[in-house]
Amino acid sequence: MNKVYLDYAATTPVDKKVLLTMIPYFSDKFGNASSLHDFGQEAAQAVKKARKQTADFLGAKSSEIIFTSGATESNNLAIKGVVRAYYTKPENKNRKPHIITTSFEHHCVLETVKNLEKEGLIKATYIKPKNDGLIRAQDIKKTIRPNTILVSVMYVNNEIGTVQPIAEIGKILESYKLKASPHKLVLHTDATQAVNYFDCNVDKLKVDLLSLSAHKIYGPKGIGALYIRQGTAIQKIQDGGEQETGRRAGTLNVAGIVGLGSAIEKIKNQKSKVKKILSLRDYFINRILKEIPNSKLNGSIKKRSPNNINISFKNVEGESLIMLLSAAGIAGSTGSACSSGSLEPSHVLLAINLKPEQAHGSLRLTLGKNTTKKEIDYVVKELKKIVKKLRKVSGRVLEDYYKNKE
Repeated sequence: MNKVYLDYAATTPVDKKVLLTMIPYFSDKFGNASSLHDFGQEAAQAVKKARKQTADFLGAKSSEIIFTSGATESNNLAIKGVVRAYYTKPENKNRKPHIITTSFEHHCVLETVKNLEKEGLIKATYIKPKNDGLIRAQDIKKTIRPNTILVSVMYVNNEIGTVQPIAEIGKILESYKLKASPHKLVLHTDATQAVNYFDCNVDKLKVDLLSLSAHKIYGPKGIGALYIRQGTAIQKIQDGGEQETGRRAGTLNVAGIVGLGSAIEKIKNQKSKVKKILSLRDYFINRILKEIPNSKLNGSIKKRSPNNINISFKNVEGESLIMLLSAAGIAGSTGSACSSGSLEPSHVLLAINLKPEQAHGSLRLTLGKNTTKKEIDYVVKELKKIVKKLRKVSGRVLEDYYKNKE
C-alpha cells in the first residue's frame, strides 16, 4: 500500500543532517549547560552557537532569543509575561490592560487570552478575519485603546495557511510606540507556520515578540524559541533557576536546542524547494477543484502559505474522510492537530463564515519537501473515490441533521 504524508503543518520529520548534529548531545556531550566545569561548558558553547543561528535567521541579537519547550510555551510566555510585567508597576495595579488578538488564532493563544479575561486581569478584543481568511490592519488600528498593551496576531494561520499583514500592523503600531505613554504597545506574532516559507526578519516585521517551534521546520519536537526585543517588558511565568537570563527556568534541552539551530540555519538554502512545493500545491488544488464537484478552497489563494491546502467538500463528514484516507495510506487532517480530539467544528473555519456542516466537511492537506507529483496524483485518485462513497452514504443525512438543528 502507498504511504503518503500530507500533514506537515502538524509536524515534520527530523532532517537527517539535523539529527546528526544532535546525537552527540544525548550521550557523549551530555553536560548541563549551566555547569561551570568542562562538560557543562562544552554544552553551553553548543547552546551559544544555536542561539546565534536562531538570532541570525531572525535578524536579531543572540541576547534576544529565549529557548522554550515549543511555540505553545513561547506564546504563553509572550502574552502572560507582558501582562505580568504591566502589573509590576504600582500605578497599574487598578488599571486593567487591554489586549487585541484575532478570533482564529491557535488555541494556545486564544485560551491564554480567554483565561486571563476569566481571571479578571485583562480586557480583550478578538478581531474577526474576512471571508478570505485575512485580517485587515485597519481593523487592528480601530480597536486600539489608551490601555492597550499587546497586539497578538499569527503570521500564517495553521489551518487555512493565510498570511497576515504583520509588517503593516507593525507599521501602524510603531506610531503608537513613539508617542509618550505610560506603557509600550507590544506586537507579538506566532510565526510557527511562517518560518519555513516567509521572511521573519523582526525589524522588517516590526515585532517585539515572535514565537516559533522546531518540529515545524524539520527539527525535533519539544523545543522552540521566543524572540524578545531588547527593552520589551516581560516577566517569567514559571519559577525555578535563573536560566535564560532569568526569564525561563529549567535545565536547557541541549540536544533539542542544537537541533533547532541546525534546522533554522538550513532554511536559508531552500528557495528552490519552496518553488517546487508551491507548484505542486497549485497543481493539487486545481485538480481537486476541477475533478471533485462541490469542493471549495478555504482562504485566499494569493496570500497563502506555499504548502497549505484546505478544502471543504459538500455533504462529506471530515472525520470519516480522514479515516478512509488513512486506510488508503494517506495522512491528512481536518484542522489543527491540537484539536483532533474535539468533535466541535473548527473555530478557524467558523471565523471565516463557513457553516458548521461546511467546516465539518473540510480537509487540510499540507505539503513538505519530500512531497512528489506522483504522490499527489495518487491522493487525487483516492480522494475522488472516497468523497463519492461518503456522499452516497452520508450526504442527505448530514443535510437533514443541520436543517433540524436550525
